[in-house]
Amino acid sequence: MTEPAVPATMTAIAITAPGGPEVLVPEQRPTPTAAPGEVLVKVEAAGVNRPDVMQRKGLYPPPAGASDIPGLEIAGTVVALGEGARRFQIGDRICALVSGGGYAQYCPAPEATALPIPAALSFAEAAALPETVFTVWSNVFQRGGLKAGEWLLVHGGSSGIGTIAIQLAKAFGARVIVTAGSDEKCAACLTLGADVAVNYRDTDFVPQVKSATAGTGANVILDIIGGPYIQKNYEAAAMDGRIVQIAFQKGSKAEVDFMRLMLKRLTHTGSTLRSRPLAEKAALAAEVVEKVWPLVEAGTLRPVMDLAFPLAEAAAAHARMDASTHIGKIVLTVG
Repeated sequence: MTEPAVPATMTAIAITAPGGPEVLVPEQRPTPTAAPGEVLVKVEAAGVNRPDVMQRKGLYPPPAGASDIPGLEIAGTVVALGEGARRFQIGDRICALVSGGGYAQYCPAPEATALPIPAALSFAEAAALPETVFTVWSNVFQRGGLKAGEWLLVHGGSSGIGTIAIQLAKAFGARVIVTAGSDEKCAACLTLGADVAVNYRDTDFVPQVKSATAGTGANVILDIIGGPYIQKNYEAAAMDGRIVQIAFQKGSKAEVDFMRLMLKRLTHTGSTLRSRPLAEKAALAAEVVEKVWPLVEAGTLRPVMDLAFPLAEAAAAHARMDASTHIGKIVLTVG
């Protein structure tokens, strides 16, 4: 297929200064090109994630060589191929994990971290998957080693990460406990398949985890909170439990009694995704295609969608995320 005409400039969302949602402003930028091993995507939708919020605040700068435009996951149509790119063709519908640049009309993506969009998914749904699925798979299953029959505790169960973690854990035979910040969010998690949901605003999750697991505790804990939750996670964990840290919404510093870590033989690990080498992301993408994508294609795994905002209203999308009233994924529609 002939490459479609690509305009010289495009609309993108700039971060004009570190700050609140109001610093996200549409502006005209030169349209990027596809480097070797990349495809250029005409973006139809982009996922909104907590790392975008941290970047907006000046707390999570893009890695060297990455775009300063926020946005770590996109969905759209391939409009150009970089040198050596062979996995996809012009016109293919794909979603992709990118290191930045997603809040824009066009975005280059490494073909190694791009995935074909299943026919049943809209662009908005597809844009809600890459960052979330890659994060959950790499942390819950690769680093956390979750197995069938084990208990997974997910903090922030109604978030984009949490809703995917519930579905994946259940699909692979695990049992799931979540914490969430309202009865409505807890109900949504239970509907999605969680076995137990704890409203952390009025209930201590530690005794609830102990009760649900007959005193054993959670085998794997996925934590986005940090701060005071670190000690509580040690109390809620089972013997030989694995705690995987992927964010610190309540701070990265805490006073912790590490004796429980030793006596329970716990593993406390963590990771970030954005700064990992492309080869590692490519290997992760290949495993996602093998283990997770069949579930997406079969309709067993589907993103829970909150609200979609036009690209120009990225500030409103971030305001909604800051308010933490959303259930599932917030996306920007671009096309």
